[in-house]
Amino acid sequence: MQELFKKITFAVQYFFLWIGYFFMARAIFLLYYFSKTSDLGFTEIIQTFTQGIKLDASFSSYIAALPFLILSLSFFFSAALVSKFFKAFNTLVLFIISFLLVVDLSLYGYWGMRLDSTPLMYLNTPAEMMASISFGSLIMGVALWLLIFFASAKFFNRIINRKFKTFQSSAWYEVPVLLFLTAALLLPMRGGLQIIPINQSNVYFSSNMYANHAAVNFAWNLTHSLANSNDPNVNPYQLMDPEIARTTMEQTLKPLQISNADSIPYPSLSVANPNIIVLLWESLTAKIVEPLGGEPTVTEHLNQLSNEGLLFTNFYANGDRSDKGLVAFLSGYYPQSDKSVIKMPRKSASLPMLCQHLKSMGYSSAFYYGGDMNFGNMNTYFRSGGFEELVDGEAIGNDEHTSKWGVADHVVLEKLQADLKKENLSQPFFKVLFTLSSHEPFALPGEYKFGKDSQENQFRSSHAYTDESIGAFIAEAKKQDWWNNTLVVIMADHGHPLPTGQGGFNGASKFHIPMLWLGGALKDTPKKIETVSSQVDFPLSLLAMLGQDGSDFEYAQNIFIPSPNHYAHYIFNKGFGTLNSHGKVVYDYTAKSVILTEGDTTGLTKLGKAITQEAYQDFLNR
Repeated sequence: MQELFKKITFAVQYFFLWIGYFFMARAIFLLYYFSKTSDLGFTEIIQTFTQGIKLDASFSSYIAALPFLILSLSFFFSAALVSKFFKAFNTLVLFIISFLLVVDLSLYGYWGMRLDSTPLMYLNTPAEMMASISFGSLIMGVALWLLIFFASAKFFNRIINRKFKTFQSSAWYEVPVLLFLTAALLLPMRGGLQIIPINQSNVYFSSNMYANHAAVNFAWNLTHSLANSNDPNVNPYQLMDPEIARTTMEQTLKPLQISNADSIPYPSLSVANPNIIVLLWESLTAKIVEPLGGEPTVTEHLNQLSNEGLLFTNFYANGDRSDKGLVAFLSGYYPQSDKSVIKMPRKSASLPMLCQHLKSMGYSSAFYYGGDMNFGNMNTYFRSGGFEELVDGEAIGNDEHTSKWGVADHVVLEKLQADLKKENLSQPFFKVLFTLSSHEPFALPGEYKFGKDSQENQFRSSHAYTDESIGAFIAEAKKQDWWNNTLVVIMADHGHPLPTGQGGFNGASKFHIPMLWLGGALKDTPKKIETVSSQVDFPLSLLAMLGQDGSDFEYAQNIFIPSPNHYAHYIFNKGFGTLNSHGKVVYDYTAKSVILTEGDTTGLTKLGKAITQEAYQDFLNR
């Protein structure tokens, strides 16, 4: 009986070893993001542990299940053999879990969410996936991974060795008792005896979403995401009757989709079908654009150009990644928080496409990108969407100015400029250029305007470089014959959490981006358009201005309709933000509650839920 008691004691201790590991992991997370942690009160910090232990215990139970089973059957094996199994099992699991811990630390700063299945969407382009990480960060990450792994493995195995040295031969009656103990792990696995198993909302406790995220167990979050990512027919955002959702959305949207009313004050054009150039600026946030209330010295050329054209002052990204921004502005389609329609060719091929509309009007088309066009499956999306020419980093080539992401922005812009000088001007053209130098790790040719002493200053420097490159492109473009017949649109693909301290990961300030229309084809400028709008509204509004029907962009509003009811809606991981000229609301599906409000939010939560539900159902149905 004493031998049985020792094994039960060891099993319980082993279980709590894993809980201790995840306590350590949470402490590392809180220290790594110390600037955010310092905003929490002492009680909130403690609660990240006391609330988080629920998921820690759940995942520790999954890890301990196989070792508990082997311990239960130790009657049939020697203690030395069981000891070897425990050490081998721990070494493997700690190697993997410690790696995931470091990945989680790295990604949270960019995406504002704990590790889930999202990064797996980019495994088919590993070089581009790794390009966001600087060499120094990679070395530090690997060093931290190995340090955590070796230290924790040594600690685990020392305890296992000490315990197994005291074990004597097993008795048969130990088997059923230890099997019962193994079965008892089901209780912490599911978080108790309640009907619904434990989930992330069980550890959410604060109005501060960073505190809630800190309480989530990263390994549990990943496995839960993987286990729930394969049902293609379930809409996780269906909170109301589908007919009510559709009606709620249409009652607000339909009056904002008119295109042919004589009273709509469209921008005046000097030509019926102007050439169109879209400069899609990687990660450009309004927080660093002075005319939008941002920092004054980062985008000095854009600041000046804003005095020459149509500046949309309340324009928002619909998502927080490039694949989301592309599908929003080219297809007028809301992105999904945990899926990428671009990576699903059968679905993406069914989307409406601005390029196809322009092609039917006689436009030629091309897309320029200094990186690998296969990243995120962009190549398939662009080709099925009707782009006639795709110019990528390999086609441009420039070893002197190539970073891990691809060819530097000024080189790609020079390539576009050179190609435009050879363009057949008897046919209107549609050109899109997607920049990349302002993407992490912010590798630039030449000097860093704000230095390299911090990630924030690297971020500012990268945008200052892209700003200078675009400024030079526009200055040269004004000298060309095609300028007077051309509309140039400068727009971001998405915002960015940097600079920090301005709205957090899910607030509207992160999604507030510039959109500026320039070019000789525009008359009666400069002007500011204060209508609340977003990327999905771009294709319908552009086509309406050109006298074309864009009704297949069913989620888009016509920005130029005078109305106080215009709104913007953006998606983040398991949540949304919806805003209009009166107020803002942010809703989190994990917390099952509104987590941020500002101003008059009457009807905004219901509208946001309806749009999210309808957009996701449309995605499932394609």
